[in-house]
Amino acid sequence: MAIRFDRPVSNSARFSRRIGAFALVLWVAVLIAHRFGGLATPYFVLLVLFSFGCALFAALLAAEGLRSLWMTGAEGGLDALKALIFAIFPLAFGGFAAERYLTLPAIYDVSTDVSSAPDWLSPPHADQIWMKRNPDVSPQEREEQLLAYPELTGRRYEGAIDRVLEAVKKVAKQNRITITKTEGEGEPVRDLEDVPAKPAPGSDAVAEAPDQVPVPMPRPFEDDVAKLIRGANGVTLQGETRTLILGLRFDVLIRLREEAETTFVDIRVASRYGQSDLGLSAEIAGEYLAALDMELLGIAG
Repeated sequence: MAIRFDRPVSNSARFSRRIGAFALVLWVAVLIAHRFGGLATPYFVLLVLFSFGCALFAALLAAEGLRSLWMTGAEGGLDALKALIFAIFPLAFGGFAAERYLTLPAIYDVSTDVSSAPDWLSPPHADQIWMKRNPDVSPQEREEQLLAYPELTGRRYEGAIDRVLEAVKKVAKQNRITITKTEGEGEPVRDLEDVPAKPAPGSDAVAEAPDQVPVPMPRPFEDDVAKLIRGANGVTLQGETRTLILGLRFDVLIRLREEAETTFVDIRVASRYGQSDLGLSAEIAGEYLAALDMELLGIAG
């Protein structure tokens, strides 16, 4: 009499495949809806967290199914393998984000000038929904930025502000930064008393040039008058950008100041949602400054 051995079936492996497939489909749909649709970032983060939780649960069920296969020879090994393949993408994405969240400071605004960050021409506003954050950047957060991103500094270029301004706009366009507002002039403003007087019509008088032209010396300290003079010869650009794959929104501010025969460029980048930008603001600022250095190669200081 023949004896037939019936293999047990692992329900954990079967359900792991279904939950893993659901997590993968949800993750892909959320990415597409946020990048190309109108899904708000707070809901995007919430749904990504949910898909990560489903993927983690599917991986645990798949591990139980593989254990049953090893211990009792239960069916379901193929389902468990499929579940792990489905879950690996949401898990890798969530793990990468979690690693950055835990290792980088919880700041959303970075600036190359931490002592006097440029002010927004139009303060950005977005409904945070459930992603609450501090409305103002504290000095402690600026110190955390210095410790985390010490290489994020402004740039000084040996050139007129109009030339640097042209490069700034060009590089902004190349880096998908849309300029929405501009303030200031690219040409230095001259006082009326500095404009040479024109001789009267019919007069034979010729304006004589002075034998010696005084050379202006830098001020030993920066008082209120010096700040006004410096601010008169500067340009501030405000724009916005989105990351290429995820479509996360960031606000960008670029400030140009003419100092003697050089132009100093500062940049400020802020995430529009959440308290932590996962280091993306510093990456956007660093990539922009590196591209600007390449554009103005040879005159950076």
